[in-house]
Amino acid sequence: MIHALFNALCRYRQSAISVLTTILLVAAPTAALAAADLDINTPALAAVKASMQARHPQLLPYYQSGAIGFTADGYIAIKEASGVPLSQRNMVTSLVNQENNDRTQLYQGIAAANGHPEWTGEIQRTFAQRWMDKAQAGWFVQKDGQWLKK
Repeated sequence: MIHALFNALCRYRQSAISVLTTILLVAAPTAALAAADLDINTPALAAVKASMQARHPQLLPYYQSGAIGFTADGYIAIKEASGVPLSQRNMVTSLVNQENNDRTQLYQGIAAANGHPEWTGEIQRTFAQRWMDKAQAGWFVQKDGQWLKK
C-alpha cells in the first residue's frame, strides 16, 4: 500500500513538473517581455534614436510613395525600386541600410540595457508589430510575406 502510494506521488510529481515546464516555456518570453523596459535609455540608445529621427524626414517621401515599407521582422525594405528615380536609388538603398543597422542596434541595445541580451528577438518582434501598427495610412507593411497598403 505504501509502495503504491509512493509510486502515485512520484507520477503526480512528474506530471506536475511537466505541466510547470510547459507553462514556463510558453509563458517565459511573454513574461520576459512584460518585464522588459522598452523605453529604457542609455547614451548609446539615445544616439541610435537620434540617428533614426534625423533620418526619418529623408525616408518619409519614400514611405509615402510606397517605394519602401515596414517588414514583418522589424526592419524596412525597398518595396518598389521602380518607385525611386534611378538617380536616387543608391541614396535610398544607403538610407534603408543605415536605418536597419540602427534598428538592429536598437533591439540589441534595449535587450542589453535590460540585462537580458537573449530577449533581443522578442523585443524585435514587439517593435516590428509597433512599427506596422503606427505606419500611416497609405504606407506599406509586410504581412505573411505580402506587402499590404495600410
